Amino acid sequence: MRFKLRQMEVFRAVMLTGSMTAAAKLLLVSQPSVSRLIAYTEQSLGLRLFDRQRGKLVPTTEAELLFHEVERLYENALQVDEFAAELRDNPRGVLSIAVSPSLAIDFVPGILADFRRAYPDTLIQMRTTLLADMARELLGRQVNLAVSVMPIADPGLVVEPFAVGRMVCIAPPDHPIGVHEVLDLSVIATHPMVIYNRGIPFGGLIWGAFERAGLRPTVAVEIARAELAFALVRQRIGVAIVDEFSVNSPTTADLLVRPLSERIPVTLSLMRSAFEKPNLQTRNFLRMVKAHTRTRGLGLAN
Repeated sequence: MRFKLRQMEVFRAVMLTGSMTAAAKLLLVSQPSVSRLIAYTEQSLGLRLFDRQRGKLVPTTEAELLFHEVERLYENALQVDEFAAELRDNPRGVLSIAVSPSLAIDFVPGILADFRRAYPDTLIQMRTTLLADMARELLGRQVNLAVSVMPIADPGLVVEPFAVGRMVCIAPPDHPIGVHEVLDLSVIATHPMVIYNRGIPFGGLIWGAFERAGLRPTVAVEIARAELAFALVRQRIGVAIVDEFSVNSPTTADLLVRPLSERIPVTLSLMRSAFEKPNLQTRNFLRMVKAHTRTRGLGLAN
């Protein structure tokens, strides 16, 4: 490794402060030691990183490009440092999970409530993540586990489907579609819709269902996240098709919910990196997800 971590730290300090002297003050070292390390770094990398123009230190184009990469590494290093501090302050460990936005409305919070009661000392870090970003977060060790509304095909992931569900339609409580106990896509297509973008997996399911039925939805707003669907439907901008797991919360009791005659299945999946052994907290959470699924009577995926 020609570009060592200490060299990166000093290089970053010079880029941030604009001078060797200021970088030395930032790092609490002498100015000559900073100058020597920068010179050595240029020699070992075979790159000229700084020019002197009228007494000022000016980064080269190569230095600007390198700084961008170093900043990314530095941010990851800060996360590691924070994680170490969390382990120190929470000896029972940390559970870090990424959750599909629709599952973060009700499904996963219900499980986390049970998990907190069983393991009150465990620090939980939860974030909502789109399907397109889940593999990167898992393989980049940003999270221990992902709870996804759809499985992801990636050779670097262990994917375990654990429940199946279906899509439903939501609308304001007094919307005309309320006269139907079960809704056909042909009825929904005649009303303005808040719909997932067809470029994301969830959107592909919905758009594909309309296309197979020979229909074209009346699009009012395209979205990427479930919470936007609920907010926009409440504003009477349109009706929406969402997964059934997102509508079982008191927060959605003000909306009209109708099943669809056309079945659009969704498969909930647990995902983790194939290159990491799950820690104790992850294993505990995995067991609790499966128990919660059985308790709610959801169909287990084969």
